[in-house]
Amino acid sequence: MDTIFISELKLDALIGIYAWEHEAPQTLQLDLELAVDAGRCARSGRISDTVDYAKVVARISETVTGRHFALIEKLAEDIAALVLHEFDTPWVRVSIAKLAPLRGVKKLGIMIERGSRV
Repeated sequence: MDTIFISELKLDALIGIYAWEHEAPQTLQLDLELAVDAGRCARSGRISDTVDYAKVVARISETVTGRHFALIEKLAEDIAALVLHEFDTPWVRVSIAKLAPLRGVKKLGIMIERGSRV
């Protein structure tokens, strides 16, 4: 199995448990890895034989925009489920970080893996 990656996608989101986090968007950095069969699309030359990463980015942006997530863990789970189900990939790794969330901290976040690594 091969891997498509999307690195350092930055999105503004309403995320967190504190009152101010319901009002002030924070910048998140997302990194994703998705299992694919790159040989299939390499042979055919068709985008339909792989995962269209532009569509993945668009769907993630739609998911984040206009919603509030209390926990970064919930957002990671939602993104993993979206990728697994909508893009028919057997495995995904999602990493989400809040940038400069605390004094002296460059970023903090979570990394999850879902599905079965083939």
